[in-house]
Amino acid sequence: MTPLIRRFLTDVRGATAIEYGLICGLIFLVIVTAVTLFSDRATAIFNHISSTIAGVI
Repeated sequence: MTPLIRRFLTDVRGATAIEYGLICGLIFLVIVTAVTLFSDRATAIFNHISSTIAGVI
């Protein structure tokens, strides 16, 4: 084998970059999911509070 091909086959730097990219992507998905769930619940709570106040007034 030529030294260039041997060096290419044993290089793992690209694999590490891909792993970090996948980890960042998964963290991003978890954050987006958490924010979405929180916003849905917060909207429901504020709507309930608003209707309760409107009923009292």
